[in-house]
Amino acid sequence: MKPINDRVVVKPAPAEEKTSGGIIIPDTAKEKPQRGEIIAVGPGKDGNSMTVAVGDVVLYGKYAGQEVNLEGQDYLIMREDDILVVI
Repeated sequence: MKPINDRVVVKPAPAEEKTSGGIIIPDTAKEKPQRGEIIAVGPGKDGNSMTVAVGDVVLYGKYAGQEVNLEGQDYLIMREDDILVVI
């Protein structure tokens, strides 16, 4: 996948299976992950270069991006502006 303009492809981190206290979280109560690793980066838009790179771990908004399933793997395609912070 090669994103265009200011879009990035993010592989979301898996949802937490247990709490810090050891309680197992059922599938229906799991939170949607808001963290992931950048897999691909577009060239930028209007002459502005991208500030994130492949391999960066990022935090993004809860409802950011478009979910895509490719070859059994889930990805998010989002604008660089939807990324809140690089960890």
